[in-house]
Amino acid sequence: MTDLSKPHLVVVGNGMAGCRAVEEILARDATRYRITIFGAEPRVNYNRIMLSPLLAGDRGFDDIVINDIAWYADNHIDLVSGDAIVAIDRAAQTVTARSGRVEHYDKLLLATGSDPFIIPVPGHDLSGVVTFRDMDDVGAMLRAAEAGKASAEKEGSGGSAVVIGGGLLGLEAAHGLSLRGMKVTVLHIMPTLMERQLDEAAGWLLKEELERRGQTILTGADTAEIYGQGLVEGVRLKDGREISASLVVMAVGIRPSVKLAREAGLAIGRGIHVDDHLVTSDPHVLAVGECVEHNKMVYGLVAPLWEMCRSLADALVATPSGYTGSVTSTKLKVSGIDVFSAGDFSGGEGCEDIVMRDAARGVYKRVIVKDDKLIGAVLYGDTQDGNWYFDLLKKQEDVAEIRDALIFGQAFASGGGASANPNAAVAAMPDDGEICGCNGVSKGKVVAAICGGAETLDAVRACTKASASCGSCTGLVEGLLAITLGDDYAGERAAPTICKCSSFTHEDVRRLIVEKSLKAIPQVMQELHWTTPDGCSSCRPALNYYLLCAWPGEFVDDNQSRFVNERMHANIQKDGTYSVVPRMWGGVTNPKELRAIADVAEKYEARMVKVTGGQRLDIFGIKKEDLPAVWADLNAAGMVSGHAYAKALRTVKTCVGSEWCRFGTQDSTGLGIKTEQMTWGSFMPHKFKIAVSGCPRNCAEATIKDFGVICVDSGYELSIGGNGGIKLRGTDFLCKVATEQEAMEYCAAFIQLYREEARYLDRTAPWVERVGLDYIRQRIVEDAAGRKALRTRFLFSQRFMQDDPWAKRAAGEDHKLHQHLAEIRPLQSHVGVPA
Repeated sequence: MTDLSKPHLVVVGNGMAGCRAVEEILARDATRYRITIFGAEPRVNYNRIMLSPLLAGDRGFDDIVINDIAWYADNHIDLVSGDAIVAIDRAAQTVTARSGRVEHYDKLLLATGSDPFIIPVPGHDLSGVVTFRDMDDVGAMLRAAEAGKASAEKEGSGGSAVVIGGGLLGLEAAHGLSLRGMKVTVLHIMPTLMERQLDEAAGWLLKEELERRGQTILTGADTAEIYGQGLVEGVRLKDGREISASLVVMAVGIRPSVKLAREAGLAIGRGIHVDDHLVTSDPHVLAVGECVEHNKMVYGLVAPLWEMCRSLADALVATPSGYTGSVTSTKLKVSGIDVFSAGDFSGGEGCEDIVMRDAARGVYKRVIVKDDKLIGAVLYGDTQDGNWYFDLLKKQEDVAEIRDALIFGQAFASGGGASANPNAAVAAMPDDGEICGCNGVSKGKVVAAICGGAETLDAVRACTKASASCGSCTGLVEGLLAITLGDDYAGERAAPTICKCSSFTHEDVRRLIVEKSLKAIPQVMQELHWTTPDGCSSCRPALNYYLLCAWPGEFVDDNQSRFVNERMHANIQKDGTYSVVPRMWGGVTNPKELRAIADVAEKYEARMVKVTGGQRLDIFGIKKEDLPAVWADLNAAGMVSGHAYAKALRTVKTCVGSEWCRFGTQDSTGLGIKTEQMTWGSFMPHKFKIAVSGCPRNCAEATIKDFGVICVDSGYELSIGGNGGIKLRGTDFLCKVATEQEAMEYCAAFIQLYREEARYLDRTAPWVERVGLDYIRQRIVEDAAGRKALRTRFLFSQRFMQDDPWAKRAAGEDHKLHQHLAEIRPLQSHVGVPA
């Protein structure tokens, strides 16, 4: 129940600054004030920094919520959303909302933020001109992107967008719209992108990278007008050039939102004037955030906002600390590219530039030194030392002794060289050193959380929000976990890195490929700071698989990133020849196929034809130069690759089942054939084998396969995670189902879960042991909707996998093979495989 005896704090603004100020107040004294928050938007508090990944489709709204509705209730905060304050009566100490609601305040906190600047060119008020500031803007852009897709399907031409402004917001808007399928042109009036944060060289690198991704970047582009009849049709530049567009995004800057304060008679300059305690010209009114002007400075970055919020809370609740202004740095992700800048990088008399360029890795570093002090820094592509440079700059430390190593970062400058402990730099940071700029989290706060029981990355994220936004500080948080917990740290550190070229684990790489929409191996290596420009034989096959799995139909298999057997589509033998294994569905063949195999064996002088353990025929002794011709002959007979060489489905072993065997309970052969025709061609972390036994006598050895089915009178018993290799492992019982259709659904779901979550080169056996049978049962058996979603993703990916590799190589792609595949498709449609 609300305690009306408490002083009433009314907050105007439900954004990041207003709610952060309330969080700081609650942290100091949760019972001091009765709090009411007014928000113009009909939503809870969300992270505006994350609007870009929301636009790009990497996050949903729930992912960017900072304080959910339960937070307001738990802290007895009265949230009035979707009802903007329109007037302040300072004499009566009341505020009036658009709805007419009036609230009395004892203390009023203005956190009105900033307004996007609209260039007053002709046409700026046309329908289709939007800004990029809130969820409504994102919604407008998404509708435009969807309209563009509809147009593409109907007329063969997709939507086009023009983004005016080559600063952070403009480039993020362009990135998101590009990922949504729009053709994007960025217009920037200055010669360098993000000229306030980047020097000319870094700006050029950024422009080159964005253009490589398909965007058109026009610098020195001055907008004359936006033209169209009621709706936007395009943008005309002052030099006469015209760019057609159905959407124009204005992202040319922001201005403090001071209209409400001005009308209330508060002192205003560029922003609302405040003193060192964030008090305005009225002692009962405070202000914080982008709307504030302090000592003639207005800040648009989050770090100064967090500092203001701490000082404001001290003034209202604890011992006043005083806000003396902020020394700012900019550490950002621009379309997924890491950039950092701090201080003065314009150069000048007495300044010394120290520059490092690594074109292969897409890395550029520049530090500016004057009188043995660091006065500025610009980093592109590798920003891990940004916090260290910023600390040197703020403290104005003498860098003469480390001058020669300064450009190589803290690890080298501390004397460790290339072998330095990567966590040494984190350990040397002061407790007030910033770890997470997005959420204003210091090293001391992270360490306190770890000491308080947050012993994993996810736990630290949950209680401090560090690493929960853009993710660029994840390495720092993990370093603090390792330093603080020492030998007790068995969380993320226990997972192996993908290879020596990277500090990221397999799980991190897979997550970041999706989160950052990375769709090419060079892009992954650049974005995730690979130490070896072209990777190695360990990481390239893994990256190739992870990209194939994450982006079916978009990423094209990189044949050169596969092992030799997969490149040749045959198994190399000890004498340098190859063995060839055509697929036999469920181990069943016919005279035509046998005749074709015999003809191939004779024609190409095969040295042996052997029945394999997977119920197929393996043709040994084929010369490398004969492989294309061998497969042309086998394709002509309607046979496709058995993928005996691949990290993929190998075989589906069956017994004859109820059709022939007197012990058979179900049609195991038929189920095996349907299952193989559903799953063949699917690339996986490792080889994968299936078996279907017609009765509990288990002649097909289903209990030592990756996925096994044992038919019984009442249905099908499913088991997982077996293998018969060097280390024999029997399967774990998953569940029992009643129908063939269910058995195939569970099989597809299990394969997709394995494909999406296992590390490359993990068989199902170690993967099942690592994640646990209970976890897999929860995902496959207990969560019916999740199971069906996994199956749907698997079947979708199969649209792009079920092509025979040798047929694709053959000129013209043999018609008989396609006729054979066409015969398979009706059966696949019957079992749910998209045709």
